[in-house]
Amino acid sequence: MNNLFEYKDGKLLWKVSRSNAISIGQEAGTEYARGYRRVYFDGKTCAVHRVIWEMFNGAIPEGMQVDHIDGNPENNKIENLRLVTSSQNAMNRVHKGKIKIKNVSLCAENNKYKVSLQASGKRIFCGYYEDIELADLVAQEARHKYHGIYARGTQ
Repeated sequence: MNNLFEYKDGKLLWKVSRSNAISIGQEAGTEYARGYRRVYFDGKTCAVHRVIWEMFNGAIPEGMQVDHIDGNPENNKIENLRLVTSSQNAMNRVHKGKIKIKNVSLCAENNKYKVSLQASGKRIFCGYYEDIELADLVAQEARHKYHGIYARGTQ
């Protein structure tokens, strides 16, 4: 890979021109899903963040994934990438629910805020709360307790 690409400030740049459509120094890859980039080379398509990780750290071990620490798939700076399990990667997922607080949902049956999360393959129920601020605090504490450094806030 290091003979094909150059890394510069979170970008993967072509070192060689492999076709008329590619210029040396041009950013490699195209955007595909939710801000992620992928690049085609040597007969396969790879996620750019995985290529960058391997340029610095070698092959990604079987069953491991490369996570964007800040949750931004466009930020491929090497200091923003880390090797994680699938479970750890899920802990760092950006929340996109109706209630803009991760691990908090509005329960239709009792009109209270339900706090729950998943850790180590198990669903953890943390209670129902009438106050959304209290539910948010409980969710933050639960994420810190069960997800540790992989926890993501209300993004």
